[in-house]
Amino acid sequence: MPTIFTRGAASARGFGLFGAVAGGAPGMWSWGNNSTGALGLGNTTNYSSPKQVGSLITWATLTGGNLFSLVTKSDGTMWSWGQNNYGQLGLGNTTNYSSPKQIGALTTWSKVASGANQSLAVKTDGTLWSWGNNAFGQLGLGNTTYYSSPKQIGALTTWSEVATQGRTSFAIKTNGTIWSWGINSDGQLGLGNTTNYSSPKQIGALTNWSKVAATSSSGIAVKTDGTLWSWGGNNSGVLGLGNITYYSSPKQVGALTTWSKITTQGRGVLAIKTDGTLWSWGKNLLGALGLGNTTDYSSPKQIGALTTWFKVSGGGYSAFAIKTGGTLWSWGSAYQGRLGLGNTTAYSSPKQIGALTTWSEVAALSGGVGLAIQT
Repeated sequence: MPTIFTRGAASARGFGLFGAVAGGAPGMWSWGNNSTGALGLGNTTNYSSPKQVGSLITWATLTGGNLFSLVTKSDGTMWSWGQNNYGQLGLGNTTNYSSPKQIGALTTWSKVASGANQSLAVKTDGTLWSWGNNAFGQLGLGNTTYYSSPKQIGALTTWSEVATQGRTSFAIKTNGTIWSWGINSDGQLGLGNTTNYSSPKQIGALTNWSKVAATSSSGIAVKTDGTLWSWGGNNSGVLGLGNITYYSSPKQVGALTTWSKITTQGRGVLAIKTDGTLWSWGKNLLGALGLGNTTDYSSPKQIGALTTWFKVSGGGYSAFAIKTGGTLWSWGSAYQGRLGLGNTTAYSSPKQIGALTTWSEVAALSGGVGLAIQT
């Protein structure tokens, strides 16, 4: 999941799933692995088709990590539920919850990102916060202490974008610089070495970074000029560079300047270009790349020929995407019903979830959970 979302970004189209069955009601919906209550439904029952989470219609953004969910409302409050063994829910304890719980009382949360067992968030004032597992300093707090409630990283008010996965974290400042911290065994921090760091370190000196995402052992980013860059571990060709060589500093993926949106799932990458085409590469376990097969690819491959892809999110070896017409699609591993298609069959190419055309936000969590919003 690694996908990052911004408060209030949900479109006016809204969200709906299985309208004929569930009524197409506005609000938040979930499906998949619910062993830790990550679906937010007040139980631990797995569901292979979407179920509405409560009756509220003010949910705005979605993210989450390994069997836990982290969301914000349109009023700037932040909520979490699911697995909490490292304090990743930010609630000041390590208790699992199967329904949404508010993190503190603040109404200033803006952008959030979650990794395996840790979370990062930016407030509207540009400050950066973290909590959860910190075994390799991935919280950026200068230590390896675990925290079960949000802690501020430094005192700066210029943070803009965040991403975290595995035990590595990234952030972009408002001046376009990119920073990293956490485990660095495969050079995934992009700093030209394999040294772990427990506080933010700048990657190079450039000031034109726009978006960043992380896999468990690599980083990938888009610059303001639309070029795509990657670094770190390269198992299964996840860096998209046409090889399986590890790199400890950013390398450009091809020469195109039309990359727009990026997300990761397992050891794979999904990306949308400015022309609305959808691309993938890396590990293709159970058809996670959506290419109609299970072959790994070390360079970007287009998923079909459509130019109407709008948003994409990956987690584990499953993926979800929304088209400009508001339809919702999924592919990859369907274990425990995580594709939302009413079954546990894996699919290697996109399959539409229901028939509604009102989807606006979606998130695939690494533990096999799908979240979606209907406004």
